Amino acid sequence: MTEQANPFTQNLQRSSVWFAASVLVLAASSIGLSRFLETETPAVSLVLDPLNVDALIGGITGDLNDTSNTPDFDALLAKAESALRFDLADARLYSLIGEIKYRQGAKDQAYEFFDQARKLSKTEILSLQRSIGRSIGIGDLSGAVRDIDILLRRWPDQLSAIAEGLPTILSNPDGYHAVLAAIRAAAPWRSNLLITLAKTPDGLDFANRLLLDLTGTSAPPNSSELSYVIKGYIGQKEYERAYRLFLFSLSDQERKLGGYVFNSTFEPVRSGKPFDWHVGDQSGLEVTFATSQDAVEGEGGATVRFLNTPVKNTALQQYVQLPPGSYKISLAASARNLKLPKELFWSIRCVAPAGEIARFNIPEGTYNRQALSQDFSVGPGCSMQLLKLETAAIAESWRFRYVGTLVMHKLSIERLSS
Repeated sequence: MTEQANPFTQNLQRSSVWFAASVLVLAASSIGLSRFLETETPAVSLVLDPLNVDALIGGITGDLNDTSNTPDFDALLAKAESALRFDLADARLYSLIGEIKYRQGAKDQAYEFFDQARKLSKTEILSLQRSIGRSIGIGDLSGAVRDIDILLRRWPDQLSAIAEGLPTILSNPDGYHAVLAAIRAAAPWRSNLLITLAKTPDGLDFANRLLLDLTGTSAPPNSSELSYVIKGYIGQKEYERAYRLFLFSLSDQERKLGGYVFNSTFEPVRSGKPFDWHVGDQSGLEVTFATSQDAVEGEGGATVRFLNTPVKNTALQQYVQLPPGSYKISLAASARNLKLPKELFWSIRCVAPAGEIARFNIPEGTYNRQALSQDFSVGPGCSMQLLKLETAAIAESWRFRYVGTLVMHKLSIERLSS
């Protein structure tokens, strides 16, 4: 006969199992919650799981980056070294120890830790940044560019962190040619580099030189890259340099469209550059470009179709550069059932100092190839102009709905003899 189990023993065993299971569940929950909180509140995350290295690294990094308080470097160093004993293969810990020692003034020791971090992970962000700074400092500019390439391929948003060293690199022939070689080889950070350089006067000169050196290579500058730099010159009020770069960037086909108004017949080859046509983003109208061969009834040019809604601001614009003198602006246009509750007009404005120097209105109705023109003059203080097709509406009121179609076959500016 089998001996019957003691009920007390059975209950005790069940309780032990339940307690062990509860502890495991609680531990798992704490670890999971710690992981969830490690980015936003690393201190709380460490209370829940003292072995959460990610939370520890986040906390130390936050303390180092806190500009409102002076970090306790000794305490932070002790935390990082303690964590390192449990995880000898984490490159981030070596970087943090190196950064703390760097800020304490022990730079030789710091770079030993940075180098060790790089051995464990070639893309460790903090060590890469410090290595780039060291290479620039000792004149190893080719080495600095190699590390910049590694950094920005892995961390594309970190260009601003090393931007301060770019003038030193680009001012040196070795550094400049290393950068040129990298962007010729289609470095993914090429466009971001040009955008960054285009934000400062000195950087613009380097960006312009890089674009010129890329021209004619297997990796020539594209329209967006050229636009960054052209817009940079405009932002610095270097209007002549902006226009020269635009002219230099034109292809053989685009040069045929040259004139005071670029692409005066609205061929469908817009590049997006500031001295080319820019179409406004509006819901109340549609703008299309077509050659005479592609257009309905041979009406080539820019077609503006109004959608029976309010229309405010600019439909079409282009920067132009007119030397001081007297001019005539002429438009050949057709229209079908064009109703304009507020004016629709072409204007020419000085960019700096800002001010309108010419305007002529588009007539309503239906007409075919009507010729419109107006004389105007450009004074000596107006070094660049903005040509715009715009409405006189100042509010998007449904009482003022634009209807019909306007086809502009050619818009040109010619200089008048004095």
